[in-house]
Amino acid sequence: MTEAPHRCAWAGEDPQMRAYHDEEWGVPQHDPRMLWEMLMLEGFQAGLSWITVLRKREAFRRAFAGFDPNTVASFGEAEIARLLQDPGIIRSRAKIEATIGGARIYNEMMARGEDFAAFCWSFTGGKVVQGDGKKLLATTALSEAASKELKRRGFKFVGPTIVHAWMQAVGMVNDHTSGCFRRGQLS
Repeated sequence: MTEAPHRCAWAGEDPQMRAYHDEEWGVPQHDPRMLWEMLMLEGFQAGLSWITVLRKREAFRRAFAGFDPNTVASFGEAEIARLLQDPGIIRSRAKIEATIGGARIYNEMMARGEDFAAFCWSFTGGKVVQGDGKKLLATTALSEAASKELKRRGFKFVGPTIVHAWMQAVGMVNDHTSGCFRRGQLS
């Protein structure tokens, strides 16, 4: 019988959370649309647990047109009303409006020739920052600086804690714990 791999404690026993940990969390993401999608989903997590968002992710993708920024940027009151009635997602007007606003900012950046992926990775100098492998921090000086810049550009629900969780999720920061089988794979 083979021994189960050691994972970060937060992966727990939930099969969906374990799959997310094993296959997605911490994998360096360079697709600008996906980086934006994950930033928006992390914003929906504010005040909740990630598993809540993870379980609703496919419903979010359906509700927000596959997180196509061009489509989401065109959403108006009719779409907001529809989203507020959608039981598959987190029905927070502020978070829905932040996602629509975030799509508009994303599109403005891209229209100016500013690649969203290059912008995101500029916070880490284009490299994966290696956490110490001992403890997960809620915020760092890096997430505080990134949060400040995202807010300056008009993004909402991008406080330092949300931004740090996002940076971990999209692999800008490798915060897998030292005993976790994924840490070395992503170093």
